[in-house]
Amino acid sequence: MHDADSAAPAVAGRSYGPAGRFLLATSKYLAIAGGLVFVGLVVMSIVSITGRKLFSWPVPGDVEMLQMCAAFAASAFFAYCHLVNGNVKVDFFTHNLSPRKVAALDAVGSLLVGIFGALIAWRTAAGALGVKEVGETSAILAFPVWIAQALMVPGFLLLAIAGFYLCAYDLRIAAGYGATSE
Repeated sequence: MHDADSAAPAVAGRSYGPAGRFLLATSKYLAIAGGLVFVGLVVMSIVSITGRKLFSWPVPGDVEMLQMCAAFAASAFFAYCHLVNGNVKVDFFTHNLSPRKVAALDAVGSLLVGIFGALIAWRTAAGALGVKEVGETSAILAFPVWIAQALMVPGFLLLAIAGFYLCAYDLRIAAGYGATSE
């Protein structure tokens, strides 16, 4: 029987240390928050569509809320997906390679994910600050747009950290210091 709360959970064949488990838990909770936001958006959309069709009374600014909240919610999933090896990988060319060579290639991929996450977090934060300076608001609700943009930054930062963590993790495996996932 598998204990879901074990001290060293194996995720996609990986056994993380304390920092990795903390990163995984943080990413999981952020992904759950993103999922709950999506559920709320679905409920709001149903109420708005039903209200519009039956009573000529939609939820004011429903499209604005959908756009701004979906941006945060989508950014909340990336780190968890990367940590549980949920990315699409095509192993057509690597299925005959040794686990250490595959780990080396995975390390390069995770490094690129880390760099990409850091770059997107940086530019999203810079964009949010720029939008804040000009005081842009949404058309119907007059909600400050910078807040919605700033809410995406933690998800992208967590993606960067996850990418760099898995890069180091896979480099240890490639060097022969860690347990392989196979």
